[in-house]
Amino acid sequence: MIEKAHSQQHALDLQLIKIRQRFPRPRISDVGSAVADALERCRKHIGPGESIAIAVGSRGIANLATIVRSVVMTLQSWNAHPFIVPAMGSHGGGRAEGQRAVLASYGITADAMGCPIRSSMETVELTPPDARCRVYMDRYAYQADGVVLINRVKVHTDFHGPYESGLVKLSVIGLGKHRQALEIHQYGVYGLRHLIPWTAEQILATGKIRLGLAIVENAYDETMHLEALGADEIMVREPELLNLARENMPSLPVDDIDVLIIDRMGKDISGAGIDLNIIGRTYIRGEPEPERPRIKAITVHDLTPASHGNAVGTGLADVITRRLFDKIDLEATNQNVVTSTFFERGKIPLVAPDDATAFKWALRSCGPTPLSKARVLRIHDTLHLAELYVSEAVLEAMAERTDIEVVGSAVPVFNRDGTMQPF
Repeated sequence: MIEKAHSQQHALDLQLIKIRQRFPRPRISDVGSAVADALERCRKHIGPGESIAIAVGSRGIANLATIVRSVVMTLQSWNAHPFIVPAMGSHGGGRAEGQRAVLASYGITADAMGCPIRSSMETVELTPPDARCRVYMDRYAYQADGVVLINRVKVHTDFHGPYESGLVKLSVIGLGKHRQALEIHQYGVYGLRHLIPWTAEQILATGKIRLGLAIVENAYDETMHLEALGADEIMVREPELLNLARENMPSLPVDDIDVLIIDRMGKDISGAGIDLNIIGRTYIRGEPEPERPRIKAITVHDLTPASHGNAVGTGLADVITRRLFDKIDLEATNQNVVTSTFFERGKIPLVAPDDATAFKWALRSCGPTPLSKARVLRIHDTLHLAELYVSEAVLEAMAERTDIEVVGSAVPVFNRDGTMQPF
């Protein structure tokens, strides 16, 4: 008998096997102490009695509250007067209170950190003569005696170059608030790749940036490296830290996939909601698509609470669920998408009534593929790839791999009502 390939007859029968990938795992055990130790080499850059703005972004960085609190305490021990400014471009709906709320969702509040948080969308223009673009800085940060940058250095989801996500980008898009984000993003990828470094040089030339704390994470979303850099070291050292981050990125275990099921997406997972380096989709007009992985269809099933309704990145999926759709804050999402100018990523894909239907539609788009032969992966999100679920066809393709551990036997993915089993 010819096996039926119609996915709608088989979606509820999908069974996947849990596996564990082994990645290198260097990590810091006592993050708070490591921050204080790292900052010590830059103590000469902060004077007693100085007001210091600590620039903190909106990314879901591991141990962020611990890191920020340790920076605050260290500066206070040097008799400086630190305060925190949200450094996050258009995030938080492009509003001061929205950005304060984003920090609070990470546990960064005035009470928890032991210093004030000053959130404003007001900027000071610092555009020099014959500028390549306009230059802005957060008003509170500019009025302070100095600024300390805190950010994770990692591979960017929109472009590749010597400076991607890190201290350089934070000093521009983050500290420049919504006005700087609009200015840079209007130039598309050229603005990100070329104007961000140039603008950062103008910001550094003001003397306001005293130092930056660079964070690198391992493939398990854990803090593996902390390094304090003086302002004159940032442009030189960051490309080297970016290479370190790239070497420690996680990845999917295979390149050819029929359906990738992603449990959740969100701004705390990636700036694009879904890490494009993981799924192999760019969706930027004029930019080449990655050669791998090659995924025929992607379903996304939920939005993280820390996204606050910002669902930028839905356009990277082929199908989303009604659950995710109902959590979208169009104002926050549109603000982010319009600022970025990457409209493809803000589009709403097919909206399925439940999890099983989302998979059913996705599998149908793969052609006459029997469920027993389909190469299916299920991940929690694109940030956490150590443990995931794979179909039998995928497991067979990895039979000779020594870095893969099978954790259990095949289990159903969907309940009979169409909802998904917990990850």
